[in-house]
Amino acid sequence: MTAPDQELARAVARLNARAWGIAIGLLLGLGLFVATIILVIKGGPNPGPHLILLRIYFPGYRITVLGAFIGFVYAFVLGYALGRLVGAVYNRLVAPGRTA
Repeated sequence: MTAPDQELARAVARLNARAWGIAIGLLLGLGLFVATIILVIKGGPNPGPHLILLRIYFPGYRITVLGAFIGFVYAFVLGYALGRLVGAVYNRLVAPGRTA
């Protein structure tokens, strides 16, 4: 391996899969939480006809304050799994010291 290749291998850092999981989990969880709270505040006879369809995948989720917390937990867990998967796949594909 030549010197530039070694520098490139050192420059390509491995991802921290746990950090990616937490970041994506918080992003999805807070996004669903905020969307639900906005619909609760907005109110009306039929708030969030599309968002309420998430109850099919997230048992217990409703357009209520309690539902916002339940949705946050479900979305965080889903986002955490997706973030860990992204980190693991990236680290597997871009192994340090490996040349193309």
